[in-house]
Amino acid sequence: MGDSKEAGAESPPTGAAARGGLSLLSQGESEEPSAQGSALFLGGNEVKSRAVVKYSSAPPRTAFARLEEKTDLKLPPANWLRESAKLGPAGTTILGNSKKSKPFSSFGMAYDFIDSVGNDVDVVSDSENIKKLLKIPYSKSHVSMAVHRIGRTLLLDELDIQELFMRSSQTGDWTWLKEFYQRLIDQKWQRKKKSKEHWYQKAILSKFLYYSINGDGAAQPVPSAAEQQGSSSSDQTNDSDGASWPAPFEMPSSVSEDPSASSQGSEPLEPSYIVGHVASAPKEQNLTTLFNDGENSQGLKNDFVRNILWTFEDIHMLVGSNMPIFGGGRYPAVSLRLRDNNKPINVLTGIDYWLDNLICNVPELVMCFHVNGIVQKYEMIKTEEIPNLENSNFSTKVIKDIAQNILSFLKSNCTKEGHTYWLFKASGSDIVKLYDLTTLCEETEDKYQNPFTMPVAILLYKVACNMMMKKNQNKKHYGTIRTLLLNCVKLLDKSRHPQIIASANYMLSELFQLDEPKKEESSESPLNENSDESYSEEEEEMPDSDENGSYSTSSDPSDDNKAVAIIKSVGELSVPEKYKSIHQIRPSCTFPVCHDTEERCRLVLSYVLEGLKSVDSSIKKESDLPAADPNTPIPLKYEDESTRGGPEGLEKQMALFLDKMGSLQKGNYSSQSGMIPGSWQHKMKLQLILKSSKAYYVLSDAARALRYIKLALQSHDTYCCLCTNMLSEVLLFLSQYLTLCGDIQLMLAQNANNRAAHLEEFNYQTKEDQEILHSLHRESSCQGFAWATDLSTDLESQLSVSCKCYEAANEILQFSDLKSQNPEHYVQVLKRMGNVRNEIGVFYMNQAAALQSERVVSKSVSTAEQQLWKKSFSCFEKGIHNFESIDDATNAALLLCNTGRLMRICAQAHCGAGDEFKREFSPEEGLYYNKAVDYYLKALRSLGTRDIHPAVWDSVNWELSTTYFTMATLQQDYAPLSRKAQEQIEKEVSEAMMKSLKYCDVDSASARQPLCQYRAATIHHRLASMYHSCLRNQVGDEHLRKQHRVLADLHYSKAVKLFQLLKDAPCELLRVQLERVAFAEFQMTSQNSNVGKLKTLSGALDIMVRTKHAFQLIRKELVEEFDQPKSDESTPAADSSPSLNREEVIKLLSIFESRLSFLLLQSIKLLSSTKKKTSSNTEEDVVLKTNKQIYSQLLRATANKNATLLERIDVLIHLLDQLARGGGVSSNAFSIGF
Repeated sequence: MGDSKEAGAESPPTGAAARGGLSLLSQGESEEPSAQGSALFLGGNEVKSRAVVKYSSAPPRTAFARLEEKTDLKLPPANWLRESAKLGPAGTTILGNSKKSKPFSSFGMAYDFIDSVGNDVDVVSDSENIKKLLKIPYSKSHVSMAVHRIGRTLLLDELDIQELFMRSSQTGDWTWLKEFYQRLIDQKWQRKKKSKEHWYQKAILSKFLYYSINGDGAAQPVPSAAEQQGSSSSDQTNDSDGASWPAPFEMPSSVSEDPSASSQGSEPLEPSYIVGHVASAPKEQNLTTLFNDGENSQGLKNDFVRNILWTFEDIHMLVGSNMPIFGGGRYPAVSLRLRDNNKPINVLTGIDYWLDNLICNVPELVMCFHVNGIVQKYEMIKTEEIPNLENSNFSTKVIKDIAQNILSFLKSNCTKEGHTYWLFKASGSDIVKLYDLTTLCEETEDKYQNPFTMPVAILLYKVACNMMMKKNQNKKHYGTIRTLLLNCVKLLDKSRHPQIIASANYMLSELFQLDEPKKEESSESPLNENSDESYSEEEEEMPDSDENGSYSTSSDPSDDNKAVAIIKSVGELSVPEKYKSIHQIRPSCTFPVCHDTEERCRLVLSYVLEGLKSVDSSIKKESDLPAADPNTPIPLKYEDESTRGGPEGLEKQMALFLDKMGSLQKGNYSSQSGMIPGSWQHKMKLQLILKSSKAYYVLSDAARALRYIKLALQSHDTYCCLCTNMLSEVLLFLSQYLTLCGDIQLMLAQNANNRAAHLEEFNYQTKEDQEILHSLHRESSCQGFAWATDLSTDLESQLSVSCKCYEAANEILQFSDLKSQNPEHYVQVLKRMGNVRNEIGVFYMNQAAALQSERVVSKSVSTAEQQLWKKSFSCFEKGIHNFESIDDATNAALLLCNTGRLMRICAQAHCGAGDEFKREFSPEEGLYYNKAVDYYLKALRSLGTRDIHPAVWDSVNWELSTTYFTMATLQQDYAPLSRKAQEQIEKEVSEAMMKSLKYCDVDSASARQPLCQYRAATIHHRLASMYHSCLRNQVGDEHLRKQHRVLADLHYSKAVKLFQLLKDAPCELLRVQLERVAFAEFQMTSQNSNVGKLKTLSGALDIMVRTKHAFQLIRKELVEEFDQPKSDESTPAADSSPSLNREEVIKLLSIFESRLSFLLLQSIKLLSSTKKKTSSNTEEDVVLKTNKQIYSQLLRATANKNATLLERIDVLIHLLDQLARGGGVSSNAFSIGF
């Protein structure tokens, strides 16, 4: 715009240069002596007034020329009506030759100072209108003003009824208002012509001011009568033209459809609310083109010489003034007035002078008195002395009360933004009425007859734009912005102004932050605070007033029922605080509280749809478009996977997609509707489509619904078709969409049971979704991402699609170096890719296991199984690489663990080959088990220490222990004697078992601890049995035999200790104890002396006594089973421990009875023979006696074949108690393993 800020100067309003190119005044050249304004103290009553010049087009002030006495002002000076360097380009405007307000003067100021409108300023108006309002109680003159509300700001403009109705008579416009006026207010309305005196006073004032700046005081010859008549008629013409009324505004099609209206370049991602001429820099030529109003377009200009921010008490006003101000010498600023000496100054004139000086912050007034145009004298009066002048006394306090009351009245009743209110007081009347012209106009055939409609809509739009641009503070204004935009859209005709409506709807959609955290939806949100910018939804009650009545909205017969409000007497305006709600205006500006994400997204989509409709309606080339019925759903092309070629077909579609993404980098434009790249329709539709894709993305993220992410990707596909230069941010969005699509496909694959419900939900469409899709289909087929969003019925295909989505998302991140710019998203994509590859690997692994279980045992491994192994292994390997590339040691360890499990399945598959009876542990089994061990060890190395992830560490250790244990067990049970020696096999089994023990943590308290204890006890039992077997079969090498005997005894002892810790392994404990007894019996066979045999026997009996714990556990379980209600017999208790194997218990019990009977008999024989040979031993006698009694009872019990299992166990527990108490075990016996 050309204007640059000078140091200390007020910032220029936009469009300042367009009004004549005048530079701003520096602080030293300011129109005011002090930019801070002043507080005036008048007659003991303090009135606070502060004026700051926001803009001035006046040149530096010069001293006024004092005219000589007897100067004849009827004669024109030489410089009359001519431009001068002292005047600047503003020329005659500075001298105030026309005090008539322009119809849209407040809008011109509002456009230039958009920051102040709606928020900081209460009133925007011409100073003449302000003065007229404040003089209402003192004046009998009529008042007619148009009032508009924008936020908390009121715009006041003169509504010249006479001029308006003159136009109505000529054009037929405004006939509805003319009829209304004649019916309710003035039935015999006639145009009142201005008197000759009016034009005479106007002429001599103009000549006086030109004399005052001329400085020479020389009178010029009087021009001819013809010239005077010409100049007079010129004045009159200018005056009437300045206030002429425009026709109702229309948007020309050339503006709304001109593709050159928008600047060229790549599509911005920032919300480009400024579309075409509408919200660009408000140069007058743009606005006038927009309004298409020809010669009357100057009504929208800011024609004032200076714009002043005037604070009067607590009222903030943006005022336009053309008052001439002179200065120089000892008078830095004075106003110059011409008065007829024969007419005294009245109150109205005094108020007029005083307010002018206050508004412009001028400290003194210079009055020049004349008689019949002949200068008489000059008089200087200070501004604070004006209220005390003779014949014009008035109270400044009363003026303040009038100002506050009028503002309160207007703010309390002019509550609807976008409506035009009419404040009217008839000449000579004391009643002031307020009408809502918009409501009255809507009752006519064409509601767009109101000429204020377009300027108000544009101002609403511009204020909203301005607030949106202030990103650091706009959240608290969201309620206000939304109300401004909704009212703007409500005012405009969709067919005439599609560009503004589309832009406004886009801004409305931008108000709702789709990615905001959920905490902002709570009651703590600043959007819901009842601040000045966020109002209550409830209607504000009428301001408090005296009982005698103030303005009224009742339907009293004496009142005008068409009026919104009435002030019954102008005298009430002088009563202090008559209307108290001066700052309590509460229009309905609350921002809607969206209780959930879906509600917020649906609101956004509703605005996007309205914007798309506006754009589409403005594109006329529709002959080649497919005929689309908005009420007919678009088929979603649901296909069975068999028709698409499965994962192989998916690979081809992925390749085509990536090829398309690469071509987008170069820029390929392919619109079906014929939109011109760079046109406002093109740019706006791009923004709207991108917004819809974001909204559907957020919806799908919240609802995890495939249909939403399908719509998001269809929107994005259309965006790709329209885009001429794909930005990296948009590519990032696409990567995020595909990532979420992969998540949803994976979720659906994991919930295959609800497939029918998912299919029904997938095919559902709202009417809004259908209409948005129809708009998208105007530009593209929307099938670019069909491979990713179709709902498959096959689990493998769903998993494959999910994986391909992640792979595509990862490929997109390789474009434009997005990987390094968005490391967090890149990590998430790779993590998800690794996860889905793990899922697919597990899927193939389970399929292989299922095939293996169905295969006949003797049959060899099938090709199908091997193919599944390869697929599974490939997926695990790629997944491990994904996790390792992002240093995710834990997940890499889990996949290594799964690979180990796959190797074990491979090993198990090779164990079935051959005859079960001739089966040996094969080399293939050993190979795969060793591979499994390698993968488990890699998993442990990946984790490093248990602290990284204790649960995973424990799991890997358990799997490793299981692998070693399985391998050792198979070698022990199916010893490969055809390939290896017995000693080598025993060594390998022992090593494997010990490694299994190493990775089996029995000490750490965890859910797996009982399993670990059972595993360790089983390992010790197996090792003890192996060494026991070796000892039986071994001949020779006494040292080795002794070693085996010690190892067998050690492992039996450890097995017993661990089994005793477990409550659900009594049979295993009993079996181990019986093996220990058999081990003792085997040792006894090699002993020769009776003393040695007796000791061994006593030790064996001691082992028998210690089996009592096992029998007690068995008895407890039998009693619990017996006590269960019969009704529950059909359903075994799910929470109980594994049920007791009765057959095994009976078998073990029979063995135990026979071994106990054998040991007791041998003990009796040895003790009896010892007694015969030696002298009597009291202790041995007691043992012998006890053993005989127990042996006798045992024989009787075993002879009873009718005894139940529980009874037999009870007898054994009783006998073991006797054996322990009665000395059945002699004192010289040794305890094996204890």
